Amino acid sequence: MIRLLLADDQELVRTALAALLTLEEDFEVVATVGRGDEVVAAAKAHRPDVALLDIQMPGIDGLAAAAVLAQELPECRSLILTTFGRPGYLRRAMESGARGFVVKDAPAEQLSDAIRRVAAGERVVDPSLAADSLAHGTSPLTPRERDVLMAARSGTCVAEVAKALFLSEGTVRNYLSAAIAKTGGRNRAEAIRAADERGWL
Repeated sequence: MIRLLLADDQELVRTALAALLTLEEDFEVVATVGRGDEVVAAAKAHRPDVALLDIQMPGIDGLAAAAVLAQELPECRSLILTTFGRPGYLRRAMESGARGFVVKDAPAEQLSDAIRRVAAGERVVDPSLAADSLAHGTSPLTPRERDVLMAARSGTCVAEVAKALFLSEGTVRNYLSAAIAKTGGRNRAEAIRAADERGWL
């Protein structure tokens, strides 16, 4: 029996996924959570074999949760299951210690197969996403440029970004200029959009 933990911030998705997976004779859903910062505690309490993690969740995202699980509970293997099939996400998922990456519109049998393979210790990656990831290459953004773009995402002014990241306004402008150049945008809004679409944020 493969014990599963499901983490998704949409209750309807969690419930439907749990119902679908329990139809498989060798699957048992032992825990479900709606926040990324609840994943590790639930995994420690229920000892699943595989954690299915959405990327975008409140608290911490699924990639950060996978990284913590890889460190603290390596026997629980993470499988990223997401709507966002972006090449940069795939690379970050693998770097975080996730064992697999499947998009939510994959057929049910493909998901079941991925769970079994991840539980057996294999790596599983959506083939078309793997090809896209190779085509786009790695993110050109430095960690600090990424932080600045993330902080500026909501339209926050330079002064507020500087305050939030404990940087000077001039330093924030420098990071923004570098990020704009690297993404090929004409302004910070275009840079944020381009980086987001490629899964670099």
